[in-house]
Amino acid sequence: MITVEQATQIILENAQYTEGVNVPLMQSLGRILREDIVADRDFPPFDRVTMDGIALDFAAFESGQRAFRIENVQAAGKPQLTLQNSENCIEVMTGAMLPMGTDVVVRYEDVKIRDGVATIAIDYLGFRQNIHHKGIDRTQGDVILQKGIKISAAEIATLATVGKTQVKVSAVPKVAIVSTGDELVEVSDVPLPYQIRRSNVFAVSSLLREQFGIEAELYHFVDDESAIRKGLQTILIDSDVVILSGAVSEGKYDFVPKVLAELQVEKLFHKVSQRPGKPFWFGRTERSVIFALPGNPVSAFMCACRYILPFVRQQLATNSVLDMSARLATDIVFKPDLTYFLPVKIQNTEGGLLALPSEGHGSGDLANLNEADGFLELPKNKTVFKAGEVFSLFLYR
Repeated sequence: MITVEQATQIILENAQYTEGVNVPLMQSLGRILREDIVADRDFPPFDRVTMDGIALDFAAFESGQRAFRIENVQAAGKPQLTLQNSENCIEVMTGAMLPMGTDVVVRYEDVKIRDGVATIAIDYLGFRQNIHHKGIDRTQGDVILQKGIKISAAEIATLATVGKTQVKVSAVPKVAIVSTGDELVEVSDVPLPYQIRRSNVFAVSSLLREQFGIEAELYHFVDDESAIRKGLQTILIDSDVVILSGAVSEGKYDFVPKVLAELQVEKLFHKVSQRPGKPFWFGRTERSVIFALPGNPVSAFMCACRYILPFVRQQLATNSVLDMSARLATDIVFKPDLTYFLPVKIQNTEGGLLALPSEGHGSGDLANLNEADGFLELPKNKTVFKAGEVFSLFLYR
C-alpha cells in the first residue's frame, strides 16, 4: 500500500500532454488556451474619448477662455477630425477618436450650449481628462493572454478584439466512465429493495464536464467476469482515459483487477493509505490510463477530486491550478494511520478560508456531499488535528 503523495506522483508522471487543436472562436469557451495571444495593435489603438461632450485645446482654457464655438462633431467610428481654430471646440461622442489639436474633453453635464457656443460651467479641468490614452492598456506585440489559462467570457472578448477567428486550445482526451455491479439500476428505474440507482458515473462525468468541457462516454457492466472483460477490451482500444467505479476491492465479485491484468494493463499501484478510497487502483496501457475507483460514492467522488482532476489539468497543460488550504474550525481526532479526507463546509473569514467538518456517516453517505464544499486533507502519522491548523483543501464547488 502506497501513500497519497506516492500515488499523486505516479499519476501525474503518467499525464501525457494532449495536442493543441484549432477551433472556431465560440467553440473555445471553457477550453484551455494553447498559445500566447499578442496584441495586434495598441490598446486602445487611438486616443479614445470616454465621455460625450466637447473636446478643446487645454491651453485656451488655462488662459481663461470659457466660451467655445462648436466647429464640428466627431462621431465614433469616423475618421479623426482636426480642430481648425484653437479658440473653438468640437463635439465628441464616447468611443470616438480624439480630434487633432485637442487635449481635453469636457462632458456635456459641465457645459451649456446655446446658439452653437459651448460655455464651460466648471472652474477646473485636468489636462487630458476623459481621454483613454493610446496604448495605455497594452502596446502592439504585448502578450495579453498567456497559454494555459481557461478561456472564459472575458478571454473570448479579447480574442475577438485581436481578430482570432480560430483559437488553438488543448485537445480534450477521450474519456470512458464505467460502473459495475448487479445492485445498480438506471436513473429512470424504480429500484427493488436490494438495488440502488447508479450515481458515481454521473458525478465523475459532471466534474469533468464542469471543469474541462469533457463529454465522457458512460457504460455499465453487471458483475460478470466475461462481460467486464469483453466490454473493457473494446473501451481500452478507443479511450485515452478509462475510469471505473466498483469491483476493485477483494470481494468475491470484485473482478476488475483480475480482468485488467488479463487485458495486459500495467498495474502501477493498488491501494492507497487513505480514507475514504483505500482500494483505489491505477494503471495504464500504451494508449490508455486507467483509474479504478472504489464503488462507495464518497470514495469515488473524493478520488476523482483529489487525483483525476489534477491529472486532467496536467494533460491539458493548464496553468490555472491553485494550491488551496484552509484552517480547521474544530478539533478532529482520527486514529487510523491513514490520510483522512475530511468533508468540510467552507466559510470565508478575515483570516482566510475556514473549514467546518461535515463528516457524515462514512463513504456510503452520498447525501453528505451536498452539505460540504470539499475535502480537507489530514495527513497520516498524526491522530489529533487542532482547530486553527492549516491543511490542503480540494474544493468541488
